[in-house]
Amino acid sequence: MPPFNRNKRHILPGFGLSMGYTVFYLSAIVIVPLGTIVVSAIRMDPQAFFFTVTSPRVLASYSLSISTAVFAALFNALFGFLTAWTLVRYRFPGRMVLDALVDLPFALPTAVAGICFATLYSPVGWIGQFLDKTGIQVINAPSGIVIALIFIGFPFVVRTLQPVLAELEPEMEESAQSLGATRWQTFRRILLPHLFPALLTGVTLAFARAIGEYGSVIFIAGNLPFKTEIAPLMIMSKLDQFDYDGASAVALVLLLISFSMLLVLNAVQRWQQKSYR
Repeated sequence: MPPFNRNKRHILPGFGLSMGYTVFYLSAIVIVPLGTIVVSAIRMDPQAFFFTVTSPRVLASYSLSISTAVFAALFNALFGFLTAWTLVRYRFPGRMVLDALVDLPFALPTAVAGICFATLYSPVGWIGQFLDKTGIQVINAPSGIVIALIFIGFPFVVRTLQPVLAELEPEMEESAQSLGATRWQTFRRILLPHLFPALLTGVTLAFARAIGEYGSVIFIAGNLPFKTEIAPLMIMSKLDQFDYDGASAVALVLLLISFSMLLVLNAVQRWQQKSYR
């Protein structure tokens, strides 16, 4: 690898100007807004902060947000992998349309998605009317929250897996099968080690995105305290009551959870990179 040379001429501005733009942009868009949450939370009295983030209602919202985000991420891990595999390994009519639809949760306003789910799964909806006859409740239930979180997290898994799958040569699988490996052995020993880092990245991003989701959930969850009230809704409730410090305290806990997940992800990826060398 050639040594890094700051004086080398590039099409884009030099290192100093580029770094200045980068630091300014990240500070204005990421660091400063998140820093205000931290400052608002730590200026609270420690006892008041602890009481706010550990009240029974807030703890119940944490538990619901985390558990539903985990279920949604695991669901997306399986079906996101199958979708990415189908889009990369097979050619069929309508493939480009399906590939474009994967990005729809990114482009569609989450509130619109929530209204669609609420209409679809209501007791008089296209699907909800049949589920209601069997006693399955989606509206005002944790299962409805999981469905909404699956929707918003699905593209993360597919889009992180697709480029890795595209780089894997089919000859690797053919060689393993020619040596007598079964399909399961080929997947477990040849494909999975290469795909696991990307799969883990997609699942972690889907989880981090789901734990803070608000727009698509409020229309289908019912927002019942201790039952279907998510943590982001607790933040909005405190803001409506002009309890800005309390809202910042709850938001700080969610921020720490998401940030911790990303740190763990980076640590796992670095460990895997070292193990492959």
